[in-house]
Amino acid sequence: MAIRFPSIIQAKNILRQSKLFANQAALMSKDVPKGYLAVYVGESQKKRFIIPVSFLNQPSFQELLAKVEEEFGFNHPMGGLTIPCREDIFINLTSNLNA
Repeated sequence: MAIRFPSIIQAKNILRQSKLFANQAALMSKDVPKGYLAVYVGESQKKRFIIPVSFLNQPSFQELLAKVEEEFGFNHPMGGLTIPCREDIFINLTSNLNA
């Protein structure tokens, strides 16, 4: 699998779409505090994580979203942003981000 870095315009579009999904997920779930969003992470079984919305502005998180969008599109049946990667990769990435 070749890794392509999205251009600035693509990154902005992905961020815009991600914020839309974040807003929808926040409306659907009352147990998510303001300023956070629910994401579902995992390859087969999905685990729910509550992350700060500010992560959407981080370049490494935007790169992850770009890879997910490129490979899987923006179909999020769980009601929140679905990221089909290994949990340990997601935890490693997000633990290095500033909220």
